[in-house]
Order: sequence, then structure tokens, then C-alpha cells
Amino acid sequence: MFEISPSAGYTQTLRCELRQEPGTLGRLTSAIGEAGGDLEALEIVGHRKGTVIRDISVMARDDDHARKIADAARAVDGVEVVGVTDRIFEQHLGGKLSVRSSIHVRTRNDLSMAYTPGVGRVSRAIADDVDQVWDFTMRANTVAVLTDGTAVLGLGDIGPEAALPVMEGKAVLFKEFADIDAFPVCVNVRSADELIAVGKAIAPTFGGINLEDISSPRCFEVENALKEALDIPVFHDDQHGTAVVVLAALTNAARCVGKSLDQLRIVMLGMGAAGVACVKLLNHANVDDIIGCDRGGIVHSGRDDLDDVKRSIAEQTNQDHRTGDAFDAFRDADVFIGLSGPNTVEPDWVATMADDAIVFALANPVPEIMPEQLPDNVGVIATGRSDYPNQINNVLVFPGIFRGLLDARATNVDLDTEQAAARALAEIVTDDELHAEYIIPSPFDERVVPAVAEAVRLQVEQAGTARADGTE
Repeated sequence: MFEISPSAGYTQTLRCELRQEPGTLGRLTSAIGEAGGDLEALEIVGHRKGTVIRDISVMARDDDHARKIADAARAVDGVEVVGVTDRIFEQHLGGKLSVRSSIHVRTRNDLSMAYTPGVGRVSRAIADDVDQVWDFTMRANTVAVLTDGTAVLGLGDIGPEAALPVMEGKAVLFKEFADIDAFPVCVNVRSADELIAVGKAIAPTFGGINLEDISSPRCFEVENALKEALDIPVFHDDQHGTAVVVLAALTNAARCVGKSLDQLRIVMLGMGAAGVACVKLLNHANVDDIIGCDRGGIVHSGRDDLDDVKRSIAEQTNQDHRTGDAFDAFRDADVFIGLSGPNTVEPDWVATMADDAIVFALANPVPEIMPEQLPDNVGVIATGRSDYPNQINNVLVFPGIFRGLLDARATNVDLDTEQAAARALAEIVTDDELHAEYIIPSPFDERVVPAVAEAVRLQVEQAGTARADGTE
């Protein structure tokens, strides 16, 4: 049984009062290490007679592990733990976003220009020519991050209030990576029709809508309806962001093992929103030999338990009309793409795959199979985790995609645009850089957002779906 490594997502700060005698600090750090904690920082914050007060930041695996680390520190002779602070809650205290003005209002003249009466002239001009909203308001650089809170991370249907910290985080990433002003819109609705109505109602404020953490199959209905009704791009990142990064990583993984992308046989475990989007984008990129699997086994047209979405996938995949369980799908496959849940794949299954197999085990935080469990026939491994090479992370694409869409003042986003984004992301990794542990760049690589944004902008303009007044 493999343990998850400590993560920054479970960081706590122990404020400890240590008796000033030789060996006390060593015993404390040893106890933390023996408890499996990853010591991140150690700082002196005060003194008292005969003691020194230190703040010790420690990463843990989960909440239970964090408590065990704190208990281990309390058990050390000469140490009193006087406080424990969860650094994650500390970072989120008060929220992660604020609104800042792009102008200063310091005089009566400033007030008259920014607000009444001067602003009325701008509103009148927009009323006469609505396209001027793109020049004289924030709309051209603004994205709504819209959710009903029904499929938040791995937490499920936890509601719009509990979704708000996640949507704030998404907005932070938009700003930090692409300088886009994104706003969380967490709404209390209980049907697809209500969510569609919200999307339509708020659209005049935004240059694009990023749908987030909406349960399947509702997410398909909402996205399709909004795309049809609105003249701004609507992008469900859980679907399409995942698909774009998977296509980019798979392109380079195939290069790495010397196989042709369009000749790969792929087994895909998980036919939710991300799995369906991956099938559609891979098919669009001429990758056709795909076998989809869900809890019922191989998805094929003979099954009578498929909804409309999965029935459509059955018609697009499984060329050889295989039947059986997931294990049967692995035999002779070149690629496994996991978009399901933890520990759902056995090493013996992977051993039946082709030589130089490619394994994308993307369930998070625990993959379908841990990298340490993989047999020798695997040539490339990617996960959704940051503590292994080749992290498949949506942040690699959604900031750049929206940057390009907004720069072009795009009216929609389609599979051609997604493929262009994937191609640009893959091409960042040069032939000299490419190897089994580097098939995809880091989100912090400064080449990523500009490359993806430029590819998207060019594709939109070439397709004729950019507004006439968009950036040239």
C-alpha cells in the first residue's frame, strides 16, 4: 500500500515553546520526521526565561496525519505546543479577491468624469452602438466563473457557498497567469434550465463564461444551450481544459516513445464530463482507436444502460466492438488515460498493454494506479499531482485560451480552437528538452500563456469568429 506524500495543501504551523537545553530542537524535528511530516520552515518568534518560542511549518498528507504530527510534537520532552494554525485557512481568511479601481477619484472633476454627469455620455454612446461596450467598459477583459456547486473538486454536490473558495481560486489563477479579471458567480439553482437562465442573464457583463464544477450530465446541457444562445465564448474547463492538456501531453508522449499519434490504441477509464470531452477532441485530432470504460465496463453500442451522451460515445469509439470489463480493454493498448477514481487499476492490467506504454493516471489526489506500482512495459507516466513528473493540470491552458479569446473578442470557442491550443502547448517542449519525465511544461513556464493565447487568437481570426473590432 503506497502512502500519499505530504502536500502544501495540508500545511500547519506549530507554535512551540522549547526549553533552552541541548538536544531539544533535535528531538522535536526528529519526532516530526518520524511522524511522516515534511518540515517546511522553522523560525524563532520570541524568547522567555529559559525557553525559546519557534514557529514550525510542517506539511502533512491529510487532516488526520496533521493531527498525528501535532501529537508527536506534544510528546517531546521539553516542548510545549502552545498553538496550531492551519495555514490553508489562514491564506483564505477574508477571501482571496478584491475589486480595485483602474482610475483615481481625488477631485470633483475626477468624480464628474468617472461618474455623473460624464458617465452618462458613455452610456448613451453604448445605447446607440452596443458594440462600444467592448471599448469603454471592463467587458473585454472579464470572465464569469459560473457554477452551481454540484461537482466541486472531489467533494461532490456541496452547494454554491462551499464552492466559492474554489471559484475565488480560479479567478486568482486567471489574474496571476493571464491578467484577466474573473469573477466567481456561485448560484443557488437546482436545474439546468435555471443555470442556463443565469448564464444568459449575466452575459452582458462578461467577455466569456467559464463553466466550472457542474455535475454530469447537466454540464453538457448547460454548455450547449449557452453556446447556442450567446455571442461570447462559453468554455467548460472541467471538460475542455482537461482534454486540451491531455492531447498536448499525449502528442509529446507519442513523440517520446516513437509512436504515431493517429495509430495509438487508447483505453480510457471514466466517461464523465472530462472523459467525453477527451474522446471528442482526440477524435477531432484523428485519434480514433479509443475504448471507453465506465463502472459497467467497456462502453459499446450493445449496452442498454447508456445515457444519450455515452451512447454517442459508443458510436464514436470501440472500433473492434469489444465487450467485457475494464481489464479486457487494456490488452494490447498503447495508452491508458484515467479520469475516474483512486486505485481503480491493477498493475497486472497494465502489464498486458503494449511495450513502451503510455499511462496517464489522472485521478486526484490519488491516481488510478501509483507510479511506483507500474510494470516495466510503461515508457511514460503522467498524473494530476505536482509531486510527480508530467503533471496534467488545467491551469496550463485555461488562462491562455481565454487570453486569446478575449484578445480576439471571440464569439465562440470550438474544437479547432482547442486543437490549436493543444498544439501550441505541445510545441513548447523542444526536441532537445523532450524525455519521459518532461512531456509537458510547467504552469510556471513563462512561455505557456503567450504561446497558447497567440495560437487561439490566430485560430479565431482565421475562422472568422472574431469581432470586427478585435485586436489585430
